[in-house]
Amino acid sequence: MFDIITIGHFALDRIFLPGSPRTRKTLGGPPTYTSLAAKKMGAKVSVISKVGGDFPAKYVKWLREQGVDLSGLKISEDSQTTSFMLKYYHGGERDLILRSRAPPISAEDLSPSMKARAVHVSPIANEISVDLIEMVSSMTPIISLDPQGLLRRFNDDGKMSLQKMDDLSFLRCINIFKSSEKEIKALTGRESVTEAIDKIRSYGIEVAIATMGEKGSLLSFSNKFYMVPPAKSKIILDPTGAGDVFIGAFITEYLRNADPLWCTCVGAAAASFVIEKIGPKGFRGNREIYRRAAPIYEKTLKLQL
Repeated sequence: MFDIITIGHFALDRIFLPGSPRTRKTLGGPPTYTSLAAKKMGAKVSVISKVGGDFPAKYVKWLREQGVDLSGLKISEDSQTTSFMLKYYHGGERDLILRSRAPPISAEDLSPSMKARAVHVSPIANEISVDLIEMVSSMTPIISLDPQGLLRRFNDDGKMSLQKMDDLSFLRCINIFKSSEKEIKALTGRESVTEAIDKIRSYGIEVAIATMGEKGSLLSFSNKFYMVPPAKSKIILDPTGAGDVFIGAFITEYLRNADPLWCTCVGAAAASFVIEKIGPKGFRGNREIYRRAAPIYEKTLKLQL
């Protein structure tokens, strides 16, 4: 049995960073960042994903060398891998442009033999349906969701915008919910992040997290709210994948029966290391993550709402 299975597309990213004339081509997507973060912390990880015939063999080799099980990866030779162009600006804003999209992940891609203590569902380009998310509940006692790809809509030029979902009843099968501040507001149609989290938790979700960049994270569980400050990075080079690393570390620690507040600090610390590098690098083990998480935990603030 695996500790964590991540479901979603791998991505081939082209990254433009402010102040740099170079374009970086890197491996991306939640199966990359979430899996590697969890693996580095000692979790046994696998993925359910689809890529095209253009997916470099060197990435398959590298992921296996890193300890990521790829038995649930399907290669569609006649298709392209999901690919994004990410253009970052000073201040943290970015443009996300879809260049190509792999085939959707379907019920046939779920193997009954793939069991896990937790499954993290994280679409990036509408590749996962709500029906599939509900089916996943039979695979695991814990389902985590980052809804980013459920909300994204792409125009003819591939430029991304967010769209509200009218029916959120599928959230009843979710245990852990993690989203960015912008995405949770778009998902729920609420202008306040606390109201958005309240809406999410009204479906019975045990733990809800909204990440807010330099402001830290807002966490809610057991009808309480906590403000978790960000971890201090030595330098911020590339924020791509930070949210995926956050949740990979969070779930790994959560499976150790840790307090969700501490798990959030661990997630923030793990993410703070990866953004110090470009691409899927900079992953740290438990000791270094805990050392950076401890001062965050001491500064967390319980909110009176």
